[in-house]
Amino acid sequence: MELDVQTLAMGIDTVWVLLCAALVFFMEAGFAFLEAGFIRAKNSLNIVMKVFMDCTVGMLGYWAVGFAVMYGLDKAGIIGTSGFFLEGDFSYLGLNIPVYAYWLFQAVFAVAVASIVSGAVAERMKFAPYIIYSFVACAIIYPMAGHWIWSADGWLAQLGMKDFAGSAAVHAVGGWSALAAVMVLGPRRGKYNIDGSVNVLPAHNMHLAALGAFILWVGWFGFNPGSALSGLDSNIARIAVTTNLAAAAGGTMGTLFTMFKYGKPDPSMTINGTLAGLVAITAGTAFVSPFSAVVIGSIAGILVVLAVPFFDKIKADDPVGAIAVHGVCGSFGVLAVGIFAQEGGLLYGDGLHLLSVQVLGLLAVSLWAFGLTYATFYIIKKTVGIRVTADEEMEGLDIVEHGIPAYSGSTISKGMEGLSTDLGAYPATPDMKEELIYNR
Repeated sequence: MELDVQTLAMGIDTVWVLLCAALVFFMEAGFAFLEAGFIRAKNSLNIVMKVFMDCTVGMLGYWAVGFAVMYGLDKAGIIGTSGFFLEGDFSYLGLNIPVYAYWLFQAVFAVAVASIVSGAVAERMKFAPYIIYSFVACAIIYPMAGHWIWSADGWLAQLGMKDFAGSAAVHAVGGWSALAAVMVLGPRRGKYNIDGSVNVLPAHNMHLAALGAFILWVGWFGFNPGSALSGLDSNIARIAVTTNLAAAAGGTMGTLFTMFKYGKPDPSMTINGTLAGLVAITAGTAFVSPFSAVVIGSIAGILVVLAVPFFDKIKADDPVGAIAVHGVCGSFGVLAVGIFAQEGGLLYGDGLHLLSVQVLGLLAVSLWAFGLTYATFYIIKKTVGIRVTADEEMEGLDIVEHGIPAYSGSTISKGMEGLSTDLGAYPATPDMKEELIYNR
């Protein structure tokens, strides 16, 4: 049977979007490895389980409610009201691919938002309440912001906001949700002293964190070029290049700036600088030149180095730097579109209109995400409870919540035999016995 050109184009676009959806879904492995590596061994399995909940419960939430909220029919530009459980006629979306392919691509974006928060709340949040949050994030928090920006009916879309692949809808939403979550949850025991000084609770496996970052980097080639929704769009090559250059610039500046600031290159800042560049370019990747992408990534690489200690100063304990990477650099990326976009950007002589729309959109989705996440965590805290006890936190969430250690039979586990866990207040400089307990 001969295929007409339109059918062939639809087939190519469908395969392209499904392939990109698979790449974005594989980013969940990146989140799991990155977050597990950045925290202590005794909690590493628990964080992997939380990422799994994003992919299971969160995915179901987006199927049942989220997609309808995001892309359902809407007369007011605020919230979709049709298409729950992926039922109904979606022809009004004007897609050149089956709605199932589009749903899958957007569903993996939704679980990524939840996984941004999972790292920020690591090492002290109960497992069951996290499941509640993951469902709410994928069913309501992300879809509402996405509706405003990406639905044809959305009020920010009507104003002309540009957020190609989600520096606002995904990363700013996830980052400022993470800030709200840690504000309700509170810091880990021993992270801050009475005088405000910060104790280092060291990452247990930087190799694992680096592997996670590389997986995320590769996944971004689905995240950004895939948002074109067409394998026949020649601009996907440029999108891939701007994505990669911003990542390279962010990692470079994260490294060089820590060498300048602290005297030594910090591997965690190289990792997060690279991710910061990726996050920042996501909004403008289709709209800016390769040179602008390098500038955007470089600025993001510096911003993340400055932002991490800032959030420690206000005692927003974020073990993986999610607020700095996604909240701060995602916000910068949204604003960067208004400055660097080749059509509408301030530097290209088009005035302040686009930039003003970007500012308004960023404020709207950030306040929405922060406010609803704060309310969600506060309600959970006052009802079922949100945080493990001090003794459970000392014991480690792998054992307390799941009954098994991540590294059974390891020398760390053997070295803990016979040690008391009743330490009271944590001193500024832990002795060897306490350090073993921190990291077991």
